[in-house]
Amino acid sequence: MTSSGGSKEPRPTVVFDRMLQHERTALAWERTAIATIVAGALLARHAATIHIGLAGLGVAQLIVGGALLIWTGRHYEHLHAPLRAGENPAHPRAARLVGITTIGFTGVATVVAVAALVT
Repeated sequence: MTSSGGSKEPRPTVVFDRMLQHERTALAWERTAIATIVAGALLARHAATIHIGLAGLGVAQLIVGGALLIWTGRHYEHLHAPLRAGENPAHPRAARLVGITTIGFTGVATVVAVAALVT
């Protein structure tokens, strides 16, 4: 049960906020990653019928979603320490990156969908 040569802190036995699940933040990141992967797969599939170059954007979105899912899994335990200390476990830079990437890929997917409907 070691990670990177160091020992992990044991999981808390006491609920530090009865109205909040311990893993709420991690689960939100996982849902975001999975949605990104699904959207990337759909974009790649449909874009390949229009122009093979656009399918690369879908594949790029798949890679971003996969990387986010891996990052979430690796940093799950790190979320508990800030919660126990009463701090915010959110990563502002990661949230910004995910937001900007999602907006960009959603815009491309919208253009591809409209192009598919028109042709």
